[in-house]
Amino acid sequence: MTSREALAVNGGDKLIQDSFPNRGHFGREEKAAAMKLFDKAVESGTPFGYSGEQEDLLCSEFADFLGGGYADGVNSGTTAVYVGLRALEPEPFSEVIVCPVTDPGGIMPIVMCDCIPVIADSRPGEYNTGPEQIEACITDRTSAIVVAHIGGEPVDMEGIMAVAAKYGLPVVEDCSQSHAAEINGKYVGSFGTVAAFSIMFGKHFCCGGQGGIVFTKDHGLYLKVRHYSDRGKGYGLEGNNGNVVASLNFNMDELHAAIGRVQLRKLTQIVAKRREFVQQLIDKGFGELESINVPVITDGGKHSYWWWRLEVNVDKLTCSKDEFIEAVEAEGVPLISNYAFALPHTFDWFQDRSSKHPWNNPRCQGEPSRNFSTPNVQDAMTRLFNLRIFESWGKEQADAIIAAFKKVENCYLK
Repeated sequence: MTSREALAVNGGDKLIQDSFPNRGHFGREEKAAAMKLFDKAVESGTPFGYSGEQEDLLCSEFADFLGGGYADGVNSGTTAVYVGLRALEPEPFSEVIVCPVTDPGGIMPIVMCDCIPVIADSRPGEYNTGPEQIEACITDRTSAIVVAHIGGEPVDMEGIMAVAAKYGLPVVEDCSQSHAAEINGKYVGSFGTVAAFSIMFGKHFCCGGQGGIVFTKDHGLYLKVRHYSDRGKGYGLEGNNGNVVASLNFNMDELHAAIGRVQLRKLTQIVAKRREFVQQLIDKGFGELESINVPVITDGGKHSYWWWRLEVNVDKLTCSKDEFIEAVEAEGVPLISNYAFALPHTFDWFQDRSSKHPWNNPRCQGEPSRNFSTPNVQDAMTRLFNLRIFESWGKEQADAIIAAFKKVENCYLK
């Protein structure tokens, strides 16, 4: 049998026979917090609701975690982006710059705010955008910037905020994939005008199936966040007893808030364990693989590893990136082989402008069917993949991952 025939993808024995352990995300503490709420509801005869003690405590604790400010719990990360942007009250049919790699929920809120998404390119070899790419998109029609930290990797927020200040633009910082990532000792989410967090079940810390948090240091903006997250109620307005703007009910309920409080207390440990696992991979020689390039992140940045962006060094291989990753995945390594599904501006709904509005409105300036040039991110997608990282993994999983990459590398090195 040749070495290539020994690969699992070609019918050979699979190197990793046992599945890697799940995260073990919830424990007795989360169960106890939920049961305490149910017990109180049973004893009182009154079901728990929303905008109560647990959400108040979660928001206060989360704001303190980010260094001080104001937070509001909502029902999803997409909602958090929407409410954060809506609270900025961008002029209808103005342009909002957004990064190319993001969840669809990171770009659809722009359309829902009657604004036109303008796609900035990524930095070369990265998923994240940068100050230069954003500044290239700014026109007199630009009203805001939405920036996402992808995969746990912090964006150059200091540079982006300098560009934003130069042009007088507010910034929505989407931290849904990068809880507790840092830039020069400050957590992401503490740089933008307003920040949005998803805390759905797959994120570093979560509140259950779905949930989100909006954060800002500006009290006036916080009150607008409250207005737009709860049917336009006039929070903070003296003498008001009604609704002041049109919006929907995006509230987080008390059960999700109670679970989120327990999870928030675990967040720094979760991220520390993920960093320790990546360090194990590096210490065991992962960075010395000829087939893989370990990218450098933003100066002063500290990764929180929702997953790990890596690059296949195709110049050293006799196969394509897709063939190499398929072979590694077949050996049992948990990967995201292709992240092209996170390019929402390439989807039919965006390309076809299927919602019609706001693009077909006479007040929409510019070219409604405009295509956006993103050569950096298109090139990156041909070389990058993502290695999943869980805080429950340790030495056994690190050894297995490295062994699998070495097995495949030995077959395909030039």
